Amino acid sequence: MYHFRSGDIYDFVYIDAFGKGKQLTAKECEYLIGHQVTADYYNAISTTEVLLRMVGNLLNIGKRGEGNEKSYQLLRDSLDLYLTINPDNVQYLLLQARLYFHLGIWPEKVLDILQHIQALDPSQHGAVGYLVQHTLEHIQHKKHPVEPEVKRRSAPEHLELQYSVGLIMKHKRSGYNCAIYGWDSKCTMSQEWITTMRVHQLSSGANQPFYNVLVQDGTCRYAAQENLEPHSAPLEIAHPEVGRYFSEFHDSHYVANEELQTRYPEDMAETLGTIRDLYHRLMPSSGQQESPNGPEGPSQDQDSQENQDSQENQDTMPT
Repeated sequence: MYHFRSGDIYDFVYIDAFGKGKQLTAKECEYLIGHQVTADYYNAISTTEVLLRMVGNLLNIGKRGEGNEKSYQLLRDSLDLYLTINPDNVQYLLLQARLYFHLGIWPEKVLDILQHIQALDPSQHGAVGYLVQHTLEHIQHKKHPVEPEVKRRSAPEHLELQYSVGLIMKHKRSGYNCAIYGWDSKCTMSQEWITTMRVHQLSSGANQPFYNVLVQDGTCRYAAQENLEPHSAPLEIAHPEVGRYFSEFHDSHYVANEELQTRYPEDMAETLGTIRDLYHRLMPSSGQQESPNGPEGPSQDQDSQENQDSQENQDTMPT
């Protein structure tokens, strides 16, 4: 609340900054709050305090999200803004470090944040130490990765695979665009991750192919097959790691580089076949290209799923 003119608190006119600027009396304010309050409640506050409260509201919305793309993005943006205004808030610094660690992005920045937290509040050494240890392991794995397993999709255990490396996909529920750079015939994440991401709520659960994908927002995610579909209008994915896995974007797909082709030796042929079937097949009556979902586009059932939040689309480096 802001006071509009000086005097006794019951002589003030208050402006509800979060109620479209409605003017209120002190009694109306108490009714809005739900109980009688002291004069301290009516003190003027600074612009910074108002901004922090607004950002705090956004943070709470992000924290209450269902772990989908939009809620994570809101949480990231809100934390960045809050800590720009109040850079020494240990609670939100720790939340930011945990969020970046969970999404697998900017591990070096995570270490900087944790060092700052330790300097501000040494009592946080337990949480800080845990995150430092696992972040260092993450960095070490990226520098010295284990010898990659060669995966042939023709092997009996991989027969349920529908998609291949290099395809441009769309997440049915979260709506993000992505490129496939790897796959597993079933979910290989820990039981803790599977439980946290509520993979059991998927119709095929963890016992279905999962794909490593580069997402347009710069993250790497691990998505269930049932939640992915070929993009109706393939486009390049603006991700900093594209060059690590692909040599070029050609027409409607990414071409795997030599290293990725060595790991998935049968995938490029599969990808080219899929591209031929999906995007280069002409409709007999009009000569137009047929979309991946058929001549009439996605079904109503697919549309209805677009607004549902995915529970398994989190980053998994390393898997």
